Amino acid sequence: MISLEKMPAVLDALPDPAFLFSRSGKYVAVYGGRDNRYYHDGSGLVGLYIADLIEAEKSNWFLAKIEEALWSKKLLIEEYELSNKDVKGLPDEGPQNPIWFEGRIQALDFLVDEEEVVLWVASNISERHDLEVKLRALSDTDQLTGIFNRRRLEHDLLLHFDAFAQHATPTSILMFDLDNLKQVNDRFGHHAGDDVILAVTRICRSHLNKNDIACRFGGDEFIVVLPGTELEEAVSLSEKLSAEFKRGLTPFCVDGIKVSVSMGMTTIKPVDESYQDTLKRVDKALYTAKKNGKNQIVID
Repeated sequence: MISLEKMPAVLDALPDPAFLFSRSGKYVAVYGGRDNRYYHDGSGLVGLYIADLIEAEKSNWFLAKIEEALWSKKLLIEEYELSNKDVKGLPDEGPQNPIWFEGRIQALDFLVDEEEVVLWVASNISERHDLEVKLRALSDTDQLTGIFNRRRLEHDLLLHFDAFAQHATPTSILMFDLDNLKQVNDRFGHHAGDDVILAVTRICRSHLNKNDIACRFGGDEFIVVLPGTELEEAVSLSEKLSAEFKRGLTPFCVDGIKVSVSMGMTTIKPVDESYQDTLKRVDKALYTAKKNGKNQIVID
């Protein structure tokens, strides 16, 4: 067996830092996590309090997790972000960028200075977190255009439909597709068709606000969601887009091929039971635009 005299050396050799926190948020002890490539040295924090070192919102979160661990007596696993700038008293040596941690918090069955304590082991998961962010972005993004795909669109539409249902927050929707793109593909190849799609994407991006959502719905079909926008304002935007499409797609109108854009518009309405009802209406408006001769806007 390892003697008690050797236990401090064992604890200090832990690859991840382990904090002993009291219920009131006092740093009772700090063990391990000595590799400054991944962690800052927290030994100077012993005797100080979380609330005195970390800004209020984050310190309240830490104290709430300590309280939850003490109350539940169960292991808590939480992910959070922290940097040396968030904690006063940390040395400058160590990672320069904020660190994402996985915290494992467990109540202990003894008191320190008549206070209950928890063991909080903090593992650096920054690389894993960055990879997860990239994977989520890839799963939400259309590979060709870089704008959102149908999966992300449906996720966001659900949120905006709920906002309309609960708070009557308006959301307008524009659906459009490219007229005669198949002729471009057949005559010049799919790479030429991709150039048309990319040109349309660039025009959309240049006219949309940061809260607006542009999505490639599939093939040559696009949807633009305009949160907080009444239909009248959305119509004005659609007219600007239509004019820009006519100018921007002129270089692709060659050899008798007329590349243009047909649009349908609607807004979420009280009669809609789900966002799918809204999509059906805007799809019908787009179909009418195509049927009536293309290169036009139809408002539901």
